[in-house]
Parts: sequence; structure tokens; C-alpha cells
Amino acid sequence: MNFEDFKLSKETMKSISEIGFEEPTPIQVSTIPLIMNERDIVGQAQTGTGKTAAFAIPIAERCQKGRKPFTIILEPTRELAVQVAQEVYKIGKYKKISVLPVYGGTSIERQIKSLQRGINVVVGTPGRVIDLINRKILSLSEVKIVVLDEADEMLDMGFIEDIETILKTTPAERQTLLFSATMPQPIMNIARRYMKNPEKIWVNTKDIVVPKIRQIFYEVAGENKVNALSRLLDVEDPQLAIVFCHTKREVDDVYMKLSQLGYNAGAIHGDYTQARRDAVMNKFKGGMLDILVATDVAARGLDIKDVSHVINYGIPQNPDSYVHRIGRTGRAGKSGIAITLITPREYKHLRLIERNAKTTINRKKLPSQADVVSAREKNIVRDISGIIRENRHAGYLQAVKELSNNYEFGDIAAAALCAAYGEIKEKTLEENYRNNRTERLFMTVDRKDNIRAADAVKSIDSKAYDRFSKIHKKQHRNYQKSH
Repeated sequence: MNFEDFKLSKETMKSISEIGFEEPTPIQVSTIPLIMNERDIVGQAQTGTGKTAAFAIPIAERCQKGRKPFTIILEPTRELAVQVAQEVYKIGKYKKISVLPVYGGTSIERQIKSLQRGINVVVGTPGRVIDLINRKILSLSEVKIVVLDEADEMLDMGFIEDIETILKTTPAERQTLLFSATMPQPIMNIARRYMKNPEKIWVNTKDIVVPKIRQIFYEVAGENKVNALSRLLDVEDPQLAIVFCHTKREVDDVYMKLSQLGYNAGAIHGDYTQARRDAVMNKFKGGMLDILVATDVAARGLDIKDVSHVINYGIPQNPDSYVHRIGRTGRAGKSGIAITLITPREYKHLRLIERNAKTTINRKKLPSQADVVSAREKNIVRDISGIIRENRHAGYLQAVKELSNNYEFGDIAAAALCAAYGEIKEKTLEENYRNNRTERLFMTVDRKDNIRAADAVKSIDSKAYDRFSKIHKKQHRNYQKSH
């Protein structure tokens, strides 16, 4: 199908063309006609399937202007509320639809003033929506469409009671659209109690996400992970990459090491202030950062079309997390690459994810040092070729002429590249974790000394951790001084 087959208005078609949508995705083909015919929908679809436009396009087409909202869209996080509001605005731009994201952690006064002026579509987190309802600022008495987006994430974050509270303030004859990656029982209960004979739409993740994303894993020893990540970044040369870590501490550690190695990276996790997270995200979206290091929670709902690589620095805990992570690339019809780094112990867990997610993750050998050097040389050739084509080098021709009196042109060019890019050095990394050195430790104590094996292990572990902590703190102090 084409978007023309939906018989959309010329204003909406103009918006769709400007955004760059070429043809509707399966979830859009299945849902747009039903929503246009005012049917309730339960749609099961993963991230990256185009579900936001699946409800935003019919909302733009059917929206009736008035001082009270025509549509309320509930999202689990502030980031998602902002992103969905932006997409609804873009699609409804030429129909002059007003859209307002409402969420906590920011001034409620601005949101109140906007609502008092009149808003057609409100996109918000449940807590802030209830706050505005209780203040009698937000009235949902004229709402015609309610959208529950990322319903399973709202369940995980404890918003189910809030959702029910909000639904009870809307008219009984409203249209309700529910979208969720998974369908746990509490979500089905919501559908049964608050929806009218909903049409169930299921989009096969394997058919939608996987074909657009090349999935690879590398086996590497835990202590070599950062060096392995560095090699992959050099060889893959991603346009934009998201590196997922398990913990906030791991995010800080990976970000600090990448920065020390000279990569243009940023980091977000739950301990950062909202202002700092917003600043990092704006830089990443604007291309001022090449790499974003993040936890799953901090990266929920990210919708950045030009992410070329997702790298699982820490293996996801379950298949759903894996699918959500890799769905951050390969968006809007583009291809993407998903890379997972695993230790030998995690191999079985990776295969479990592969089976349950019904996908194939191919094993590859880590790039060699020669591959890294070759990749860097190709990047340099690309950069220099661009400078010559654009004639940006003309101001240096006189200096080259003077140098040519004493040196060969080849040496002059190579020295100039060294000045611009630094020396090409090979980073050391064990090619195989089995080649790592193993030290034997002998202790002249036993049970006669009232020492148990567990006591010895605990003592060694404690001393090793103390030593590691001192080294880590010293590296962190050096990093702070250099920045």
C-alpha cells in the first residue's frame, strides 16, 4: 500500500512527504483504516515498527479544534512524551493542530498557561496529567480519542492505577487505542474493562525489526571489553551509536574510558539531573556527539532516526530488553547494526535470548590491530579527499612550497597528517581470552590454622577490590584534572 490509499487530506500528505515517509509499515497498514473508522485498537508492536505514526496520522485527520483537548496520549516517560508530541505536531502541522507535552520535573506554570489558551492534543505522563486534572486545569470531558502508548512500560513503572483514574474522567463513548510490546494480564484487564470490542493487531517482531538490523556478537574477556569496544568503534566508524550498559556505574566507567581514548561520547543514566540528560540528548540528536553511553531506563523511548549502531556492552537481561535495545537502530526504513559483547560465561544466555526472540545473532571475530589501522587510514583518506574537493587547503600551499625545498612531498604530506591526526599506534588487546596470563598463588595456611577456603577467597577478593578501587579513583582524578 501507499499513503495515498488511505485517502488522507492534502495537508497530512504534505506533512508525511516532508517527514520522509515513503510507504506505510505493517502496523500502519493494519491500524490506520480501523482508527479512521473509530474502532478501538489493541496493538502489539515493538519499538521501531512505526506505531507512533500509526495513531498520529488518524488523530491529525480527525482532530476537531476547540479549547478542550480532542485527544489525550499517555506515555511512561518525559522523553517519550516530548518525542511523541513532536511527531504528532509534525504530522498535523499543516492542519494547524496544537500539541502540548505535559510531564513532571519542570515548571507546571508554563503548561497551565498553554492549556488555558486551548490545546487540541495533550501528550503526557500519568502523574502530571492527574495533577493537572486535580487542579481543574485539564478537562478531558470532550476527549474523543485516548491513546495508551507503551502500556507495558507504564505497568512496569506502577502507573496502572493512574491510567484507570484518567480513563474514568473521559467520556464513555470515546475511542481507545492501546499499544504495547508485550501483553501481560494487567494490560489485558485494562482492555477488557475500558475498551469496546477492540480489534487486536499483532505485528511480528521477527518480520519487522530483524530484517533491517544486522545482528553480531563478539566473545571477549571481561577485562578486555573497553579495548574491544574501541576497536569496533574504529573499524565500524558509526554515524551515531548507542552503547548500552547494565548499571549506572558501568555507564560512568565506559564513558570516562572512551573520553580518555579521544572518542566524542556522552552519557546518561538515572542519577544525572534532567537538565544534564536533556543537554546530552540534544547534542547527540544534533550530531555533536557520536556515541551515547546509557542504561536501559535512561534510554527508554529514544527515537533518533540516524542511529546506525547499537552496541550491547553488557548483555541484555532478557529477550524483550534485547529487542527494545536493537530497535533503536534500523528506524524509519533504514538499516542498522546491533553488536553484542559477551564473556565466555554469557554464551548460553545469548543463545537463550536468540531462541526466545526468534532471531539469529551471528558470531564474528574481533577486528585485528591491522584492521583498526586500515580503517583509520581509510577515514583519513576520506577526510583529506573532501578537503581537496572543497579547496579548503589552498591557504597552506605556500607553506608546502617552502617545505618542498628541503623535503620530499610524500614526507611533507605524511608529517602533516601526523600533525592533524596524531601518530597511528596499535592498541594492545589480547586476541583470545584463553591467552590471558594466569597467576598461581600459594598460601602456607590450612584448616589447622583455623582458616577455611571461604575465608581465604574472601580475603583475596577484598584486597583485590581495594587495589582496584585505588587505581579507579586515581584514573578518575587524572581525568577530572585533564578536563
